[in-house]
Amino acid sequence: MVKALGSQDIDPFTAVESLRAALDQVGIVLPSLGVDAASPALGLVELGRVRADVALRLAHTLRHGGPAV
Repeated sequence: MVKALGSQDIDPFTAVESLRAALDQVGIVLPSLGVDAASPALGLVELGRVRADVALRLAHTLRHGGPAV
């Protein structure tokens, strides 16, 4: 279980690297994953655009908690 934190408490660069590592463990790459440079004060993470097959693999992994098929 992840403890909810306010957005000011989380470094977006740390969040990006954590998400990238977790996705890598299940074989999913989001090439455009990064910190949103257009709004640094908001600490937004840009997930980017992905192919439809990658979106389906991500959805499957989130639903089933294991590697994508």
